[in-house]
Amino acid sequence: MSKKSIGEAYLADPRLVEAKKLISEALNDHSSKIEGVKAADPELKQSYESMMEEFGKNRGGKLFYNYIGSGIGKGALVELADGSVKYDFITGIGVHYFGHSHPEVIAAEVDGSITNTTMSGNLQQNVDSPKLFKLLLDQANKYDAGFDHMFMTSSGVMAAENALKMAFQKKHPAHRVIAFEKCFMGRTLSVAQITDKAVYRAGLPKTLNVDYIPFYDANEHEGSIKNAVSKLEAMFVRYPGEYAAMCMELVQGEGGYWVGHEDFFKAICDTCHKHNVSVIVDEVQTFMRTDELFAFQYFKLDKHVDFVNIGKNSQICATIYREDHKPRPGLVSQTFTSSGAAINAAYYIINEVANNGYLGKDGKINKIHKCFADHLDKLSQKYPDKIEGPWGIGAMVGMTLFKGDFEKSKAFTFKLFENGCLSFIAGQNPTRVRFLVPMGAVTEEDIANVCKLIEQTVNEIE
Repeated sequence: MSKKSIGEAYLADPRLVEAKKLISEALNDHSSKIEGVKAADPELKQSYESMMEEFGKNRGGKLFYNYIGSGIGKGALVELADGSVKYDFITGIGVHYFGHSHPEVIAAEVDGSITNTTMSGNLQQNVDSPKLFKLLLDQANKYDAGFDHMFMTSSGVMAAENALKMAFQKKHPAHRVIAFEKCFMGRTLSVAQITDKAVYRAGLPKTLNVDYIPFYDANEHEGSIKNAVSKLEAMFVRYPGEYAAMCMELVQGEGGYWVGHEDFFKAICDTCHKHNVSVIVDEVQTFMRTDELFAFQYFKLDKHVDFVNIGKNSQICATIYREDHKPRPGLVSQTFTSSGAAINAAYYIINEVANNGYLGKDGKINKIHKCFADHLDKLSQKYPDKIEGPWGIGAMVGMTLFKGDFEKSKAFTFKLFENGCLSFIAGQNPTRVRFLVPMGAVTEEDIANVCKLIEQTVNEIE
């Protein structure tokens, strides 16, 4: 028998095994009471409203929805603290991939939470981190992409910051960045300069020089490729040697799920590398949402990108990069990387999606997307003046309502919330309503129920 550490013996202690069994049984007993959409409990209304008011005051502004969870749910359904139950089809803008109160996710969280520290940091990590790093790098190199390293961090925007720092150091003294029009990358002081939305930069000093090229237009395949490459080449002539990085979303979520194309991205990458510009792919939203684990794999860009940023679905956030972009000591570090609970949950979720029937043309992601898209397509045919679409790919699904009118679309999301389903709005001219499906928990029955709520709500708004 091989020697075990005290920690290994502790985690295998029969008392902990029994305690985890009791937690699982309690979870099942209580989550089983959640059976469908439910109105708020009148006896909880006053205390809930008081909590909402106090929380909004303390955080400096009202929440978008009157949403505070009770701490339990069941798959795609979640209970709020007022006793109401709703379908969660926005999942914290993409965080709750396995929905609510998934027993295996909670079991993984418990395993992490009973270890000796709350948070892991760059200086000190437990045995769960090497295991997760190997899983992610193995999956990133599924098609021999050649990624060598990964740096775990506390948020998706910090993954973006770290990629930018490494690219700037590698390409010094280059200091400019290129991005797609209508992109979203984050809201830190520097990354807010890249996000193509002026309101997110209001009052901030300029920290980066950013130039934009148009995103892919499916209606003008060849034309959009030629146009983007032409604008790139013009920038490289105007500012020779000044560009360090091209930042790319492969599906633009902020605009309402605009999907790119392999030919388009390869042309952009090849042009950038010809001019010694690094390519950063931002997958904080797209990771685990196409029929490949990474969207760069879906678009066959394995040999074309230098950095990949992940977050949200992954539970932890990270920058994945190649040896030739490895930073010098001191450039990237982090006091907090993630909690033991999140690291263990990340391993379970990523491993489950990678190896248990979610990926590929016949995987769950594509099947659920087709189911949802078919339902929305039928609604658009039934209400052609009210519903257009659907748009998106995989777990990212959107639709245009009332010809993209912002006020009506926003009113729709609030009414849909009241009727029992969470969604969100995105983009301008047109505004779209978008969904981030809890792929690890959702069923076709859930999809059908949500589409009934959508139809009901569209008619109520009109």
